[in-house]
This record gives sequence, C-alpha cells and structure tokens, in this order.
Amino acid sequence: MIFVNNKKMRKRGLISCLLLQGLMFLSHAQVDSISRHLSIVERMLESKPGLSLAGYGEVHYNQPMDKNTYNQGSLDVHRMVMFLGYNFSSKTKFITEIEFEHAHEVDLEQMFLQHRINQFIDLRLGLILIPMGIINEHHEPTLFNGVERPVIDNKICPTTWREIGGGITGNIMQASLKYQLYVVNGLNGYDANGGVFSGSEALRAGRQSGAESYSFSPSLAGRIEFYGIRNLRAGISIYSGKSQSYAYKGLNKDSVELRRRADSSVVSISMIGGDVRYVFEGIQLRGQVYYTMLGNTKQYNMFTAKDGKYNDLGSAMIGYYGEIGYNVFRPLSSMKSELIPFVRYEVYDTHYAVPDIISQNKGYHNTIITTGVTYSLTKGSVLKADVQLMKSKLDNSYHKILNLGFGIMF
Repeated sequence: MIFVNNKKMRKRGLISCLLLQGLMFLSHAQVDSISRHLSIVERMLESKPGLSLAGYGEVHYNQPMDKNTYNQGSLDVHRMVMFLGYNFSSKTKFITEIEFEHAHEVDLEQMFLQHRINQFIDLRLGLILIPMGIINEHHEPTLFNGVERPVIDNKICPTTWREIGGGITGNIMQASLKYQLYVVNGLNGYDANGGVFSGSEALRAGRQSGAESYSFSPSLAGRIEFYGIRNLRAGISIYSGKSQSYAYKGLNKDSVELRRRADSSVVSISMIGGDVRYVFEGIQLRGQVYYTMLGNTKQYNMFTAKDGKYNDLGSAMIGYYGEIGYNVFRPLSSMKSELIPFVRYEVYDTHYAVPDIISQNKGYHNTIITTGVTYSLTKGSVLKADVQLMKSKLDNSYHKILNLGFGIMF
C-alpha cells in the first residue's frame, strides 16, 4: 500500500507540475500573434527617452453597386496621421496625434502627458481616447480587416472618440490585466443649434474632441483587458455620465454672455462594451458588442422638437459583430507577408428601445455583411478589398458597395 500511495503521489506531483508550468506559460506569454500588432501609441510609450515620430494613412475608393441606380463612386485620402512624441525619461512621456482627414480637415486626435507613479500605476492627463472597444484605440489600417472600420464603431461607439480628462492606467503583470480609468469631459447633447443627438446620428455628433469643450458634470470611462492566455485578448469597457448642454440666455449689464442649462436638454449615458480577439494557426477570430442605455430621452425629444415634431433619440442602442479570417500564407513558413480572406457579420440598432412618445424606426435596425481580403505587402503596409452588403429592416434586399484601398503604418 505504501508503494502504491507513493506512486500515486509521484503521479499527482508530476501532473501538478505540468499544470503549473502550463498555467505559467499561458499567463506570462507576452510575445504572441496579437501583441506584435501594437498601436502606434503603445509602441511610442515603450520607446527610449527622446523624440519619436510615427504615422499612418489610408486612401479609399467606395463604389455603390445597386442595380437601376446612378451610382457615383468616391475617391478619398481618408486620413493621414502624424504622431509626435517625446519621452522625457523612462517615467515621463508626452504623445500627440495630428490627423489630416479628406486632404483638408485637421484634427488633434490625442495629446496627453503620462507619468509613471509605480510599476502598477501611470498617471495620464490631456486629450485622451475613450477606452471603449477595440477600434477606438487600435484604429490604424494595418490593425483591422476591411477598407472601412466596423460600422458599429461609428454608429454606436462614436469612434474616434476623445475628450479632455485624466486618470490612471497600468499593467498588473501578476494577473495578466491591463486597466484604464479616466474622468473626462462629457458629450455635447445640446448647443445653440438645438438637439445634437438623434436616432439617425445617435451620439456621434456630440463629440467635443477638446475643441473649446464645456462641462457641467464629468463622465467616467474605464476598461480592463485580460491577456493571460496566449494569442487571446478579451476586454470589458464602460462609460457613464451625463451629456453637456448650454443655451444662450443673453448678455448681462457688462455685456458678458450668460448661459443656462435646461434639465430637459441633458441625457444620461451608460455604455458597456465587450470584445475578444483570438489567433490560432492562421485563424483570426474577432468579436465585439456594445450596449448603450440613455436616460431622460422622453424629455429630451420633447425639448429638442422642431417644427412641431418630436426628436427621435432612442432610450437604448445595441451593436455587435463577429469576424473570422484566415492567413492563407500561414502554412508557407518562408512567406513573411499575410493574405487574409475574411467575413464579418454586423448588426446595429439605434432604436433598440424608445420612449413612449415615439415609435421604433425599423430603418435604424441594420445588418451589414462585409467580406473581402487583406494583403500585407510588408509589416506596416496593406492592400484591401471588400464588398459590403447592407440592409435595414425596411429594405427588401441588400445594398452593395465595393471598397478598395491601401493603408500604411510606421
């Protein structure tokens, strides 16, 4: 019996040792197929002290393909973006992102100062990307399939979404977790022209983007991302706050403009997102979901009515997609480039729920199927082609668009 027990103990010890080694390998695998595709900001923050320069750009051709319709295509230098950073030391770093859109519009996409407090906490202050989902922080064209970004990252999450604020970010290596938590300026829901939010435009037009932003109350944004399993990234993002608003009241005796805030012009916003990315033997899987709850929308729609007609902002919105791709060059070890056919199924509904004074608009419930190919010429340059099929619940058939483009990242 003693021999048998010792044998069982040795067997259990061996199994426990193998399991422990396996868990250590999974939880501390830092270099994998996903971590090699870092955003520019992540790369710049890891660079040596001194000046750093980077950028990305993309050119698009979009051609509608509906029958019996005059379809005019469009060519666009969609964006050219330059990053300029300076790492004062291994602890204190500064990042800027300047974007030129459509060859003539200029925007400041990011500008923040980051300082390392300890190995777990970095302080970040400035114009910050809201850490919601995948694309809002990882939107370089070499980091996603398809000529255009996923539609839900426009209609539900107003990418590229950035606001002025500050907070903490860090990496807890022992738990394989990266976290971000910020207090930021809120979205603009009402200005001198009236209501900004609607069922068709959702929240996108409310981005203040650091341009003479105003604030009555702060909002909270946060994200936790788990990377403890090799080739897997999974994240949960949150955003909570109230929209900002103002209306002109007039001038006081000193000709100073006064502003008032009407309660009916304010919308409470709670957004949660979940996302996952996984790569295995050339197979690439990606999925994402957003759910947004909006409060005070009945009063808001009445307050922002025009020509006797209520506004149509919904009280809940949802959007999600699933995507699969495969690198057909994966079996060819000599090939350093990638050729990835992919398909993405996407749904969004900005009238997932509505206040009782309006009816659900089926035209706001849309399905998009995107299928195409991404060809990586070298690391940092891609050619893209895809066809998008789009249909709302009001349509009998899909509308088709051919998209072609190229992108670079350096």
